Amino acid sequence: MAARSRFALRGKSQDSYLDLVRAFPLAAIRSEGHFAEAQEVMDGLLARGGMGPGEAMYLDALSDLVATYEDLRHAIEPASDADMLRHLMEAKGITQAELARASGIPRSSISEMLSGKKPFTRPVIRRLAAYFRIDASILAANFGNPPQSDGRGPSPR
Repeated sequence: MAARSRFALRGKSQDSYLDLVRAFPLAAIRSEGHFAEAQEVMDGLLARGGMGPGEAMYLDALSDLVATYEDLRHAIEPASDADMLRHLMEAKGITQAELARASGIPRSSISEMLSGKKPFTRPVIRRLAAYFRIDASILAANFGNPPQSDGRGPSPR
């Protein structure tokens, strides 16, 4: 006998959920083809708009299955501190010179950090975090690790 859940659906919500499960069962994604189909189903639900509780519950479950597969098969490497700084500068529309003037960090240091030749130090991270009004941990992801080449300059030795 099945246990009853307080998350159970009833009526039309249950019907819509079960219709979706019949059309595309909720199961672990194990191939690129299955992954692509799952994405199409999700896109279709999102494009439809105005989802009821049944569709929303199904979409949440399918999204979890897709996210699990992506984490296993399509892992995204974390951004380096230099990549994050570059992104913040682009988002704010500032140059290295403007950042140097506003933060008090020498332009040469900013250039060397962006090229991976110089590590981010705690004082620099604090200044940058204050300037961009972000949590310092965003720029301290690789603190204490030697800088890595990001393909824009020579790898430090």
